[in-house]
Amino acid sequence: MSEITNFRGESTSHSGRDLADASVSALIARVGERVRKAREHRGIPRRVLSEISGVSPRYLAQLEAGEGNISIGLLQRVAIALDHRIEWLVGEEDPWSSDALRVADLFRAASSEMQQSVLRVLNPEPAEVMRAQRICLVGLRGAGKSTLGAMLGDALGLPFVELNDQIEEQAGMPVGEVMALYGQEGYRKLEAQAVNRVIATHEAMVLAVAGGIVAEPETYNTLLTRFHTIWLRATPVEHMDRVRAQGDERPMAGNPEAMEQLKSILTSREALYGKAQAQLDTSGMATGAALQRLVELVRERGFAG
Repeated sequence: MSEITNFRGESTSHSGRDLADASVSALIARVGERVRKAREHRGIPRRVLSEISGVSPRYLAQLEAGEGNISIGLLQRVAIALDHRIEWLVGEEDPWSSDALRVADLFRAASSEMQQSVLRVLNPEPAEVMRAQRICLVGLRGAGKSTLGAMLGDALGLPFVELNDQIEEQAGMPVGEVMALYGQEGYRKLEAQAVNRVIATHEAMVLAVAGGIVAEPETYNTLLTRFHTIWLRATPVEHMDRVRAQGDERPMAGNPEAMEQLKSILTSREALYGKAQAQLDTSGMATGAALQRLVELVRERGFAG
């Protein structure tokens, strides 16, 4: 290996210097290629990039050709003009070989609400912070969600909200008409919007939701993430009797297999309801006793201050 002596009298190998020179050349070429790709990706003519960045067209042309040894300061100007981080232009990993650039573009184009949702997923707050003092009661019709929910709200000094009331207010019509006009898909969309709306407007509350919300994965995941969820459960017979006691004969009207269907629904949703943080079986309980146990459960688990 041949050596030369530098001005300090130290020996430096030709091969070491050649490797350094080759590395610098590779870096310059890489930066130039990425600047060109980024500019073309955004559809920006070199003249326009020059005007935005303050770097001359001639210098940009040399840079993109891998011939310009640009300063860090000027490269930062170019990066800002291209709406990129400077690390993307100089790093060894090619940003175009991954989804990073596409994700960044989609994030910039997304609504503020969507951006916040993405940030919550990528950098989630602690579960207790995200749930605040929101309590959500889930379960089949006849579980006591409305009755116990309103009483629980009074006991804890929290507002009680029926999600279906929010849906009707937004739609300007009863839930039955929403289903008739827009179908299940339209109702579910309004339901998801109503959930997001109550989250945005209440840090502390008691919410009662329809029994079928657990079958909508995204909406139910929002409930599980942003509320302290409690599954109110009872035997199928009690579910049916409570609904009928409220004057609703629909479960049985003209349908001799209604009870079997109810049992089937309960069985199919059991695993979903089981994702709730807590459960309360109100079978055989009077309303007052069920409320007392529910208040105790909420306080034991620290769901409300």
